[in-house]
Amino acid sequence: AILALLPLGQVLAQQVPAREQYVYVLQVAPRFQQEASWTETENTAVARHFDRLVRAAESGQVILAGRTNEPLDQTFGLVIFEADSEAAAREFMQSDPAVVAGLMTATLHPYAVALQRK
Repeated sequence: AILALLPLGQVLAQQVPAREQYVYVLQVAPRFQQEASWTETENTAVARHFDRLVRAAESGQVILAGRTNEPLDQTFGLVIFEADSEAAAREFMQSDPAVVAGLMTATLHPYAVALQRK
């Protein structure tokens, strides 16, 4: 009965726990830092990696994803996302097709978006 007196936003906030935010940092594995040496296998892994991030962004899990515009031996990528727990975040990172293929390495960090443009 008391819930009926609260605005819907407050009711939902009380019922749905906030998901935690994380970032994983991607780097191209040393043996793949010369793109000329990439085969169809590496190109397919990157395509699957990108497609997965698109789907995760569409579902609301990924907040932001991108990479620096530098040569492969200097570039790094960031995926800022939400997960229910650190274990779920680690699973999401480790199941990235580029990581599974060994094309990229990844490190996970707890994160908190402080500002975001509208």
